[in-house]
Amino acid sequence: MQVSLLPREGNLEFLHPYKVCSEIFSLPTGADISIQKYFLTFIPWKGAPIPNTYNSKPVIDWNGEPVFAELAVLRLFQSHGWTGVWVDSYRRKYRIGLLDVAEPIELPEKQKQLIESIRAKTGRHGGCWDVFVWKGDEMLFIELKRQKKDSIRETQIQWLEKSLDYGLMKENFAFIEWATSGA
Repeated sequence: MQVSLLPREGNLEFLHPYKVCSEIFSLPTGADISIQKYFLTFIPWKGAPIPNTYNSKPVIDWNGEPVFAELAVLRLFQSHGWTGVWVDSYRRKYRIGLLDVAEPIELPEKQKQLIESIRAKTGRHGGCWDVFVWKGDEMLFIELKRQKKDSIRETQIQWLEKSLDYGLMKENFAFIEWATSGA
């Protein structure tokens, strides 16, 4: 099935300053695919501790709001007219804010059907990329990895492969490596 949901280049111009070399993913089929990579530096949260750090996730300062990196990326896209969610695969929820602060939300039907169709292809709940954003018919899955701390998991590579089988294109995916600064 071919899905026409590609982000238009102009809708991602705000990411250009963060663009770095592409990340190559080796799919289970043996094929390699190049996904656009970006590098972001976040400021650590220095305010009052948040009640639930989700098993010690780093807390980021996003314009005075304490958030996790996934929510900081979501906020970045929201500030450019996108709608989206942090896909909390561990707890099987879609989030737009911190735990204990914002209730999980339901996806719009079109986005829900897309994720459920890909999950059916993978045969598992996990593996969906961290952030799912959309703007009109454009959709983008974004995987975040903390520099020198995280690496891609096999379930995430399977998600990518099954998404491509479903009809998404490599342009429907972005990889963000991130770090914190002392600022």
